[in-house]
Amino acid sequence: MADRLRIGVLASGGGTNLQAIMDACREGRVNAEVAVVVSDVQCGALERARRAGVPAVWVDRRDRERYPDRPSFDRKVREELERRRVDLVCLAGYLRIMTEELIAAYEGRMMNIHPALLPSFGGPGMWGRHVHQAVLDYGCKVSGCTVHFVTLETDGGPIIVQRAVPVEEDDTPETLAARILPQEHQAYVEAVGLFADGRLRIEGRRVRILPKAP
Repeated sequence: MADRLRIGVLASGGGTNLQAIMDACREGRVNAEVAVVVSDVQCGALERARRAGVPAVWVDRRDRERYPDRPSFDRKVREELERRRVDLVCLAGYLRIMTEELIAAYEGRMMNIHPALLPSFGGPGMWGRHVHQAVLDYGCKVSGCTVHFVTLETDGGPIIVQRAVPVEEDDTPETLAARILPQEHQAYVEAVGLFADGRLRIEGRRVRILPKAP
């Protein structure tokens, strides 16, 4: 087996997408391993990492003495990723807007999952329940999720994988989120697997999925 891709996951929530990635790595469905999980808050994702034996790092965003601004915070996050020789960074419910320093360090090597079909319902303020409420308020008949490369434009990077689900007549933000979440898990694992296999090529705004090697 070729050297396994080393993944760093940034998360701020319960960590179900993290769990999906860790499970896929453990089961051999993806030629990768989660090398570290970093969070800005004490959260379920860190607990999941610890239970799996993965280094879990809390960088306290409220510690203004150590991290008086966003660049200083991001430098610490970058240090933690570099210490573990991370090849790919996966944002999994990470709620901090990152600075150019961190994004540029992993250009073309940082992914995010968004619970809607971008470019619709993305950008600042569009996260979690807010996204699903906006989809329902607009009267959409279809929603879904998007895995994309991260750029300085929030939710604006090249799209890797998308999955769609129907919006039902009696949906609430919670029921719609519950229908989308399993698709998020599948889409993220697919995107990470494609990256690990060297099958993604960015061409401007487009991400081409290359055929499997013979």
